[in-house]
Amino acid sequence: MPVPSQIAHAAASFRQTAELFEKSINGLTTEEWTHRPNETSNAMIWVAGHIVWSRSRALEFLGTQWSRPWLPLFARGSKVVDPIEYPPADEIVLAWKDVKASLCTAMEDVSEGALSAPGPEKVPSFDGKLSGLVSFFAFHETYHVGQACYLRRWLGHGQVIG
Repeated sequence: MPVPSQIAHAAASFRQTAELFEKSINGLTTEEWTHRPNETSNAMIWVAGHIVWSRSRALEFLGTQWSRPWLPLFARGSKVVDPIEYPPADEIVLAWKDVKASLCTAMEDVSEGALSAPGPEKVPSFDGKLSGLVSFFAFHETYHVGQACYLRRWLGHGQVIG
């Protein structure tokens, strides 16, 4: 099924940021995943986990349950923990691949009627509807993928674009 028109732009954004994100994490060492620019910054492991967490939230609002036991470590407002407490990077990458595919399917399966329904209270939505909530999650992901691109360069790797 094609993606409903109300979220076609968001779906395109999710596809584009997925490519950039995958380039950002490609070839990182175990140490690089947990290295932080300073004590108040997040490491790539947190940014990656948060992107997975965010997609899981988008799925939840689209009516699809998807979870991993470690997702609360990457929830909005979560605190930095000792790197040993995070799951291994390869586990996050596998979860990323799964949540990416699940979100693609969910966006194709959601009805136009569901997307026109009011969004939940206290959850950002560009238009007050579920469609605007999906668009917000796409926007939110763009922000964090930008962080991943920056962290990759900061870690001494080549640029992601260009």
